[in-house]
Amino acid sequence: MSKELPSKPNNNEEVDLIVFFNLIGNAFSKIINFFKGILIAIFSFIIHALKVLFKSWKIILGIMLIAGLVGYFIEKTKPITYSTSMLVEPYFNSKYQLVDNIGYFNALISNNDKVALKGIFNVDDSVVDDISGFSIEPGPETENDRLLQYEEFISKMDSVRAQEYPYEDFIENRSVYSGRYFLIKAYSPKSDIFKSLEAGVLSSFTNDYSDKEMRRRDTLIDIQRQNLQNQLKQVDSLKQIYIKVLQTESSSNKTGISLGTEFSLTGGGDKQKTREYDLLREEQRIRNTLNQLEEKKIEEDVVFDVISSFQKVGNSSKNWKERYRFLFPILSFLLLMFYFVARKVINFTLEYEN
Repeated sequence: MSKELPSKPNNNEEVDLIVFFNLIGNAFSKIINFFKGILIAIFSFIIHALKVLFKSWKIILGIMLIAGLVGYFIEKTKPITYSTSMLVEPYFNSKYQLVDNIGYFNALISNNDKVALKGIFNVDDSVVDDISGFSIEPGPETENDRLLQYEEFISKMDSVRAQEYPYEDFIENRSVYSGRYFLIKAYSPKSDIFKSLEAGVLSSFTNDYSDKEMRRRDTLIDIQRQNLQNQLKQVDSLKQIYIKVLQTESSSNKTGISLGTEFSLTGGGDKQKTREYDLLREEQRIRNTLNQLEEKKIEEDVVFDVISSFQKVGNSSKNWKERYRFLFPILSFLLLMFYFVARKVINFTLEYEN
């Protein structure tokens, strides 16, 4: 009997393993049956849908053809809308006034306020009657442009908050005001009136705030220019003094000339010695800054720049929502499918008890 006792633990372990593997097998079987049931349900739905299509294909095809003809007739009878676009670059925050004025123009058109429209665009009644509306959207920009905008935005935030604000959130939360360029579109049933609207649209940039910002910018540039010119004169004076110091060969321990904290000319001491090269480099830096100020003032000497203006003749404007010859058949097909499914559900519900 002592020889048979050790075999019992082995038998128990084998039983436990068999039970464990049976549990795993049952779990896998349930998972497989679950997905199998989903596939069978999807397949059954497809078969029933095809069965309905095959039984009623003449009715479905006929209704879709009629819907397509109706859509085609509506497209042909509906007046053609023409559009053209203008690409602008606003300065001095004039973009806010621009966006507001575009909405104001559309409000005047909706209210048929011809007097106000004639005053804005300086056109007669025949042109005002043919203005369908305006729209504005951010102009074209590259991924590099968006990255630069993101870096500029992050630089103005707290360092901790900046790390928690990803680039994707910045792109998603941008508004129409975020871009540098703006695309203005005009719509009309006539194709040759857009040039007469251009002056009125461009007048929407003008406002007291932008003019004030421009004058303030010019004043700051004048102040900076004056300061830089004074620094340039000081550098020139230091150069002359330095040349005289070299010519007279003054003792570096006894001679010391200084101007402020930036420049010092001394005859002695390595830490306080300013070389001629340093003076030349400082002079070049000041002149480059002056040139940058002049370039900025020249580049932004107006409230806005027109990169591309309205074309004399607009293009036919038709989006996918106006393609009725295609939309109507698709909508009719979906409605028919909904009708057949609803009918099946109703019949199944009514006959469930039977």
